[in-house]
Amino acid sequence: MQLTNVEQLEQTLQEAKAIVPGIQAAAVVSTDGLTIAGALPPDLDEERFVAMSAALLDVGQRTARELDMGSLEQMYMRSQNGYMIVIPAGPEAVLAAILEKEAKLGLVFLNLRRFAEQVAQALSGG
Repeated sequence: MQLTNVEQLEQTLQEAKAIVPGIQAAAVVSTDGLTIAGALPPDLDEERFVAMSAALLDVGQRTARELDMGSLEQMYMRSQNGYMIVIPAGPEAVLAAILEKEAKLGLVFLNLRRFAEQVAQALSGG
């Protein structure tokens, strides 16, 4: 039986959470703030998370464009209790993740970029 794109994406997100220590939540979000696929804990407000993910992507892309910095490759926010990362995954989506405070950022960035490429391929039908 062949998996649908959404099932493939959810499998990719679960794999990311299993492989990369420190990922608490991960989702593929459309640029207009809708959930495409997610691996989120039950206590996380999905609508708020995806809306904030799309908003961060938008601000990052506009900032990079307005300051002639080229295209946005990734963006991260550090807070008292952890991190949030958004990485564009093709022209219509973003891979967003919440990380625990102790996460190893180098390892996370390396792996999430790879997963973002897989997401972009899946969304483009490849």
